[in-house]
Amino acid sequence: MTIDAVRTALIAVDLMPRLVDQDMGPHRGADVVARAAELATALRDAGGTVVLVRVERPHVAEQPPGSGFVPELQPRDGDVVVVKRTIGAFYGTGLAETLRDRGIDTVVLTGLATTMGVESTARAAADHGFEVFFAADAMSGTTASEHDHALTVVLPRFGAVHPTSHLLALLAGDPS
Repeated sequence: MTIDAVRTALIAVDLMPRLVDQDMGPHRGADVVARAAELATALRDAGGTVVLVRVERPHVAEQPPGSGFVPELQPRDGDVVVVKRTIGAFYGTGLAETLRDRGIDTVVLTGLATTMGVESTARAAADHGFEVFFAADAMSGTTASEHDHALTVVLPRFGAVHPTSHLLALLAGDPS
């Protein structure tokens, strides 16, 4: 199996300084960002789409400091930027339609937190008929046990869970 990059979108969920700087488990926010950025570079270079998602709190005049994207994942030409006001990236954002308009049928999920924004986005992606992959070490939970439970019990019901290195190989056409 390989992943056709042109028909694939990396969805990086809530990689914002104010969340990345929190104590996460089992992966530090900086490590999650580094792996997500590596996937983003590989996908862009192969002709794929990168979707950068951030959350805004509704009904507040000003968002908290650190609510933008981390420096390593600033939007580039061709990227899709989603500002969500719910837990997942699909509800009320037009993301499914945007991806379909680009010929996307597969998504790779990364981000914070595993059992919140990532899982909610994954459920909606599956509901919309996208093939879903999870970059297991390019996401993290608020605790290691919560993250591990999601990776072993919940997320495999919606898609395939792999380490970043394996997903990079699949994108490069190496099915091993």
